[in-house]
Amino acid sequence: MRTAYSVETVRAAERELMARLPDGALMQRAAAGLAAACADLLGRVYGSRVVLLVGSGDNGGDGLYAGARLARRGAGVTAVLLAPERTHAGGLAALRRAGGSVAGTGAAEELIERADLVVDGIVGIGGKGGLRPDAVPLATAAERSRAAVVAVDLPSGVDVDTGQVTGVALRADLTVTFGTHKPGLLVDPAREYAGSVRLVDIGLELPDEPDLVALQHADVARLLPVPSAESDKYRRGVVGIAAGSARYPGAAVLAVSGALRGGAGAVRYVGPAGDAVVARFPETLVSDQGPKKAGRVQAWVVGPGAGDDAATVAQVLAADVPVLIDADGLRLAEAGAVRARTAPTLMTPHAGEAAALLGVAREEVESARLASVRELAGRYGATVLLKGSTTLVAGPSGGAVRVNATGTSWLATAGSGDVLSGLTGSLLAAGLSALDAGSVGAYLHGLAGRFAADGAPMGAHDVAAAIPGAWRDVRDVEG
Repeated sequence: MRTAYSVETVRAAERELMARLPDGALMQRAAAGLAAACADLLGRVYGSRVVLLVGSGDNGGDGLYAGARLARRGAGVTAVLLAPERTHAGGLAALRRAGGSVAGTGAAEELIERADLVVDGIVGIGGKGGLRPDAVPLATAAERSRAAVVAVDLPSGVDVDTGQVTGVALRADLTVTFGTHKPGLLVDPAREYAGSVRLVDIGLELPDEPDLVALQHADVARLLPVPSAESDKYRRGVVGIAAGSARYPGAAVLAVSGALRGGAGAVRYVGPAGDAVVARFPETLVSDQGPKKAGRVQAWVVGPGAGDDAATVAQVLAADVPVLIDADGLRLAEAGAVRARTAPTLMTPHAGEAAALLGVAREEVESARLASVRELAGRYGATVLLKGSTTLVAGPSGGAVRVNATGTSWLATAGSGDVLSGLTGSLLAAGLSALDAGSVGAYLHGLAGRFAADGAPMGAHDVAAAIPGAWRDVRDVEG
């Protein structure tokens, strides 16, 4: 499990640790880890050309001390000082003692063009907004050059707490972060600027409750439902799927396809696409009597391809079992009915649907995904799964937000979300909490998308077919 903490929490932990350490020891720990990561990336340090982009904060000091270590190993290291009067004095002195040199910003672009490695120490974790105008040409030159770019703690120009990128930011190949991950390194759009992320342990003591959690294979494996020897199809859980319409029968088929592979023992389908569902999946229990008369279920999925069937959505919301609301269901569900529910509710919007629910532009949700998913969860009193390149899952009572990045851009295909809804609803019926079901569903769905695509276009039905392989891949970590 990867955890991320806010700037305020990280700074408090740093202050506590520095009070117990000799002066400068914490920065030396960070610099040692940074230098080792740079050396690994270079491969051959001796004779390499390294440019340090140094701002006024501690990140600049980390870069200078790391540069001194590389210079002692034979690298040609030049520091470009963006704020000479506020440069970390100790770090600068160490670089000069090690044989490094200093250059003004006027020569920076030419130096970057010839460099093997550029170290971005322009802005620290407290930076807000994009890069200042004087740093923009350096970022442009670094991205244009053949040099590898290493960010110190975070890429300069991104908002570390929110993942927002509101101006120009410097895109890194590798980000070396200290003590803990920061939210912006795990959440898009900032995550796209971070490249690979390497965590350096500097001894911080952090609270038990992080701001953000990213599950790994082992975490997901522990949550997967496994039937016991005494299980039957009903004990394993029954998921109801209220989806599809005359216009969108495929949504029902795809939601059922995901549900059949999600761990529940049986799937009940309610809606006008029963013939299409049974033709494809004869094991499905089909009813045309509406949700109230469909029979006992442990969870409902409502909304995919529902068109304007508000009555079915209202019936499902009135049920005293966990409910997943997706697609048209998000538009048709009465906000008051959602808030009034006592059983768990899981809403699964994409950015456009989330924007409509919040009454803002889609671009606002996409640029502030973390804030948006938290606001939606609080406003509706529901768990919210916000789809995207990094899927976010937030609970209604605050706490750590779950982030998932197992997906692939090939998942941006019609019907993929219907498969996710069925899969996640089945996990709900199998007994997982809304937060766990959303997190595990997103993880397996993303992994299945990778397996199905394998670098080429694929359809939503391919994703559903790949879910068992993704499930087995996750389970394999437990041996």
